[in-house]
Amino acid sequence: MTIKALVFGAIVLCLFSGCSLFAGKKPDNLGVMEGRLSPCPDSPNCVSSQADDDTHGIAPLPLTVSPAEAMARIVSALEKTPRVTLVTRTDTYLHAEVRSALFRFVDDLEVHIDEASRTIHFRSASRTGYSDFGVNRKRVERLKNSVAR
Repeated sequence: MTIKALVFGAIVLCLFSGCSLFAGKKPDNLGVMEGRLSPCPDSPNCVSSQADDDTHGIAPLPLTVSPAEAMARIVSALEKTPRVTLVTRTDTYLHAEVRSALFRFVDDLEVHIDEASRTIHFRSASRTGYSDFGVNRKRVERLKNSVAR
């Protein structure tokens, strides 16, 4: 058996067994620091409602219900979404890992409910690669629509 065949076989086995060959390392800068989520990297595979540029910026969501109700809606929407794992949850912060269907790439989704400004902030970023073909932006927009219902 050739090395190419072995590598191909390992990748196929990995894909069908759900391993995380392309997961990437969990970033060490997740969370809220001084009221802000981490800034996006220079690559276009990240969106944040706290970013000021057009490439990364996405509108936050006004907090029109109690923070507890908003978090309940966010969790409910994410629990219905395939390949989402809730990693961290507090009353005002949530971190989830979202895996792509085929290669199991991992994106980190963060939500911060800022009670003082009555705003819900979002950040979604790919761990690996450069472009995400707009996947993170679409994910956040879908989540915002679920919460704003």
